[in-house]
Order: sequence, then structure tokens, then C-alpha cells
Amino acid sequence: MSTNITWHDASVTKAERRQANGRHSFVLWFTGLSASGKSTVANAVARKLFDQKIGNYVLDGDNIRHGLNKNLGFTEEDRKENIRRIGEVAKLFVDSGTIVLTAFISPFRADRTQVRDLLEADEFIEVFVDCPIEECEKRDPKGLYQKARNGEIKHFTGIDSPYEAPEQPELVIHTHLHSIEDCAEQVIQYLREKAFI
Repeated sequence: MSTNITWHDASVTKAERRQANGRHSFVLWFTGLSASGKSTVANAVARKLFDQKIGNYVLDGDNIRHGLNKNLGFTEEDRKENIRRIGEVAKLFVDSGTIVLTAFISPFRADRTQVRDLLEADEFIEVFVDCPIEECEKRDPKGLYQKARNGEIKHFTGIDSPYEAPEQPELVIHTHLHSIEDCAEQVIQYLREKAFI
């Protein structure tokens, strides 16, 4: 743990950044099984926001593991650290006045709660991408479920590692029942109802 460090307040506040942007900043935290559609929906929402001239950024699980978290594996301890780091990065985006969309399996409730607790009450929107594992396995674009079932991948969520579904998410979307376009529109509609956009 670092010592001899001091937090320095920014000369431009989060409130000032939000006022300059003309909108609230927050995290849309997409959680769900592998191949449930988290990244696809998050990117569809990002495109809709961008097309409305609303600045945003997507933090995707695989992309983050190429850089920031490339030293982490998939043990329970590493998964917790992965989500902790993402929570801290997401908080920086919110402080900068930016909307950030995250697409991480984030299988453990405690880890998602830890991120929620980093932020203010109206800054964390948990979006549960609720898709049955059978459908996720049918999609399996990376072949990961098959590898997990063959024992080639250990600690795979939904196979030999648990997924703890959100108990009270702000939003639940069903990618097996609705198109990606419709799912993205559900998120946009929620944000409009909250007057966040």
C-alpha cells in the first residue's frame, strides 16, 4: 500500500464539468454471463448517445485485460481485483463529467456493491443482461463455454464458477427476447425517464 500520498482536489469540479456538458455523468454497469450481449448492447447504447452528441466511453472486459489489467487471471481473487480497478477507473470518468458504460461479467454481488459504494447514489446504474445460460452457450462466439465444459478453462462463470445475479438492478434487459436495437432503446428510455440525457 502506498504511503506519503495526499489527495489533491481538482481545480475544475465534477459539478462544473456536468454544467459545461449540460448533463449528468454516471456509470451504466452491464453485468451478465459471457455471451449474454453485454458488450454488444453497451456499444449500441454508446452509439445512440454519440449520435445525440452525448460524450461517452465503453470500458469492455476483454479490452481492459489487454492493457490495464493484463496482469490478472481469472481466479476469484483476480476477478475481484479486476472489478475493483474498473470501479476506480469508472469513478474517474464520472468525475470528469463523462458517461461511462462498462461491460464486465462481474459475477459477484459484493464486487458490484463495492463499485456502487465508490459512487454517489445517482451515479451507478446496474443493467442486468439477463440471458439464460443455454442461449449464451448457443451463441458462444469465442468457444469459451465448450472449452470450459471440456475442462480447458477453469473458473468459468456459469460452469465451474458462480454468477450471482443482481437482486435489485436499476434495469433488466433480455437479449434472448428482444433485438439489440430494442435492448439499447430500453436503456436510452430509462435514461430519458431519469432526465439523465
